Amino acid sequence: MAGRGNVQFLFAEHMLDVERRELRRGDELIAVEPQVFDLLVHLVRNRHRVVSKDDLIAAVWRGRIVSESTLTSRINAVRRAVGDNGDEQRLIRTIPRKGVRFVGNVDEAAAVRTPGAEPAGPPASGPDLRQQVRFCAAADGVRIAYADVGQGSPLVKTGNWLNHLEYDWESPVWSPLLRALAAHHRLVRYDARGNGLSDWDVQDLSLEAFVQDLESVVQAAGVERFALLGISQGCAVSVAYAVRYPERVSRLVLYGGFARGRRMRGSQQEVENSEAIVTLMRQGWGQENPAFRQLFTSLFIPGGTPEQVQWFNDLQRITTSPDNAVRLREAVDVIDVSDLLPRVKAPTLVLHCRDDAVQPFEEGRRLAAGIPGARFVALEGRNHGILQGDPGWNRFLDEIRGFLDS
Repeated sequence: MAGRGNVQFLFAEHMLDVERRELRRGDELIAVEPQVFDLLVHLVRNRHRVVSKDDLIAAVWRGRIVSESTLTSRINAVRRAVGDNGDEQRLIRTIPRKGVRFVGNVDEAAAVRTPGAEPAGPPASGPDLRQQVRFCAAADGVRIAYADVGQGSPLVKTGNWLNHLEYDWESPVWSPLLRALAAHHRLVRYDARGNGLSDWDVQDLSLEAFVQDLESVVQAAGVERFALLGISQGCAVSVAYAVRYPERVSRLVLYGGFARGRRMRGSQQEVENSEAIVTLMRQGWGQENPAFRQLFTSLFIPGGTPEQVQWFNDLQRITTSPDNAVRLREAVDVIDVSDLLPRVKAPTLVLHCRDDAVQPFEEGRRLAAGIPGARFVALEGRNHGILQGDPGWNRFLDEIRGFLDS
């Protein structure tokens, strides 16, 4: 955004310094993603009026196409940064069918600088990472959204169920992991067909289609040889791709995964579990039913904080339709790459939390045992999606970094 000189805005114990690109609460420096910072500045500067969605898109995104969910997630991120939320709306108020308005009391003043002093650089919390979202087409014409961020050796993350490129980048569930990886690598990831920013109206939801999605992203991103990261059912997709293109995959990292879907494990209990989950999804997916959403979230991140739980609850609603959620779940439950495991040539690291409530620990062990020379790491914890602060979080990152750098 274009600046207006050296200006500070003071409101509700916060100080917004435009030139330094800093937001502070008292003496505390608040980490804010650059796009969120720009949005906050635009709202504060235009606090005398309601700012429409088109206005925000023109000012912050320079008129690029932006989804409704992306815009909503950015506004929510601004609210969190200034200690507000969608219920209270003390500072940022939504005006139905009109837009949003900053309603807090603001004092505006020129910032005082020491003569000759240079503006401070970015906060020391880490590099300034700005992801670029683009689209490519899979073999059957389905449009796949992918994001590219960071520098260094390429690391491609396979799409998995419940992904949203923009939402995950800000989410306290996924953001710490994604930013940690992008700080050391060129991170390429994507939303698989049927969810996120990729096409939702698709005919083919199968392992083969998921592999084609990965193929299209690799080609569009122009990465020749790279490390491949699979999470949850993304592990099976990664295995299938690594066997098909051994010359491309330099290393393979698999977390929380499986070779056999629930219906392929030869257990009646697993089949019944699959049917129960699908039934719940048919009844409550995407609905304002806190009981359903809390039940589903408690399976994936039982140890999540209230903020993480709320983000995951919201992810369920914005990432896909109820029909697609069921179809994706059914497709994942019949995946079986057991026969492919012995054909994996890339050095492989397999990690799994001991008390994972979604994918049993034994399935992680089976996955590692089937891949020649694979190293297996058992992590302490019970969250399927590993969270910053989990007992196994530090070891998780250390193992991956050491493996990719070796």
